[in-house]
Amino acid sequence: MTGVGTEDDIPPGERKTVTDFCYLLDKSKQLFNGLRDLPQYGHKQWQSYFGRTFDVYTKLWKFQQQHRQVLDNRYGLKRWQIGEVASKIGQLYYHYYLRTSETSYLNEAFSFYSAIRQRSYYYQVNKEDRPELVVKKLRYYARYIVVCLLLNKMDLVKVLVKELSEEIEDYTQRFNTEDQLEWNLVLQEVAAFVEADPVMVLNDDNAVVIMSNRLQEGIVPQLEQGMVVGQLTLADALIIGNCNNQVKFSELTIDMFRMLQALEREPVNLAAQMTKPGTLEPSEKPAKRENPHKYLLYKPTFSQLYTFLSASFKELPASSVLLVYLSATGVFPTGRSDYEGTYHGPYDFGGVLTNTNRDVVNGEAVQKRNQALKEMHCLHPGDLFPFTRKPLFIIVDSSNSTAYKNFSNLFGQPVVCLLSPTVYPKSMQDQTQRGSLFTLFLYSPLMAFLSVCGLSSLRQSLWEKAQDLLRKAFRDIGQALVRCRSIGTPPVKGLQATTPHLFTPGVPVISFCLSRCLYSSHRPGLPAVLRGRVPAAAHHPLHVLLGHTPAAQAFPAGVAQLSRVVPAAAQAGHGGEQPAAEACAGARGHAGRAGPLL
Repeated sequence: MTGVGTEDDIPPGERKTVTDFCYLLDKSKQLFNGLRDLPQYGHKQWQSYFGRTFDVYTKLWKFQQQHRQVLDNRYGLKRWQIGEVASKIGQLYYHYYLRTSETSYLNEAFSFYSAIRQRSYYYQVNKEDRPELVVKKLRYYARYIVVCLLLNKMDLVKVLVKELSEEIEDYTQRFNTEDQLEWNLVLQEVAAFVEADPVMVLNDDNAVVIMSNRLQEGIVPQLEQGMVVGQLTLADALIIGNCNNQVKFSELTIDMFRMLQALEREPVNLAAQMTKPGTLEPSEKPAKRENPHKYLLYKPTFSQLYTFLSASFKELPASSVLLVYLSATGVFPTGRSDYEGTYHGPYDFGGVLTNTNRDVVNGEAVQKRNQALKEMHCLHPGDLFPFTRKPLFIIVDSSNSTAYKNFSNLFGQPVVCLLSPTVYPKSMQDQTQRGSLFTLFLYSPLMAFLSVCGLSSLRQSLWEKAQDLLRKAFRDIGQALVRCRSIGTPPVKGLQATTPHLFTPGVPVISFCLSRCLYSSHRPGLPAVLRGRVPAAAHHPLHVLLGHTPAAQAFPAGVAQLSRVVPAAAQAGHGGEQPAAEACAGARGHAGRAGPLL
């Protein structure tokens, strides 16, 4: 206890105030540190603990507001300590978002992080000769940037990166530290992350306009009257990133970031609804979860991946779908034994890479010498077979996605598998360091389309016009798929959401079909490496559906309409060169094809 006078001089009431504050502060630290011991998987084990932690931090925050003068005089409360409490509350909301997938909690985290900066809580830290306090400030900036990235506040991100750069420079000049390279790497990562999008949208003043690519209502067609099919809701999703040398920030690769946003609705500002304006108080009531629950796994080991996958499978509600998104480096079979013989099993074609750092076992050296053995640090197609006992939706974006092309449906449950191309035409080179073109199509079909056409920027008015055409194409494609009876229960029809505003697997199915249409139209004869299957027609991949239904003509029509807008933009000088027009002319040249597209 610090301040003017001795402890005996402090009135009993003020002494109790200081004692109560110390108790709440110690209790909050104890609960916060205990969060790391909670299991990262499961829906129920952590909720009560989070609730207690929120309660204590709510009391602590209100207490320091109500007794600020006493704490300043008798306890010696400093502004960076207030900032530390606010930063911990921001972290609580961010981690609550990660566990619940409710995007509104991102706004709650943002409100606390923003207040720290606006009120300069960490301003005095630089004047103290304590490097550990400066590190707290740097970490606050890094966390604030992550939240801003997820909220698509890119203009603010650039400002924060500049401020962080100045803080790092001051930190490294004042203190002889060993973590200078690490903080410089943080700056490089976030700078590359911000610049990863291949296309910029410009307004009339040539300023960049940030476009959201989160879920929108009305994209997937609803079932027509008289259609009675089983309805499934996407409840859980595993988003796995293990690509070598891909842009990342804070254990979030650019592909993971894009797929994450593709599965979410726009955040709602809970602070405006549940707290008084101008105050900074945690919301006491959690909002109803409207997004599928997600696990983000950056470079997991096989055992980690299987643990999370098993937990999702165990707690998957009835009439629900589990989505597994794999963005990973391909693992190819070793030795000729994998290709010899008449039978090829689910472990004969390799799969996608899992992390080896924490799964090294004694037998690894033996395995490398014996090429007849299978790669152990790999997720093989057969590893997913046990989970097909429940509805499963798989997206594989990998150089060895073809390993999953004959994915078996053993238990008669709905199964859909979307696979990325393994070879791209020269004019559509997949710059995997800035993210996969395949995932970009699932995240923002229009941005991917413009990237393929060679455009690096587009006017906002033309972007909006092209988006309208794309929405119409989505509706037409979706309706054609819903009405199709060629293969029993199409994926858009069998995997509908129970409410229209929620994500349905029909969205990536349509984006997938649109991207495959562009691949085929752009260069005829592209190998048919993208497959989709449904249980009612286990021997009918989606290309059968697309080749013999009106959907096959709906796709080229949509591409043809877009191809008339994009070259016009290039010729009008709205960003893009002549190759864009040539690329789209190639798409137009094959737009009338009604043959198989997949």
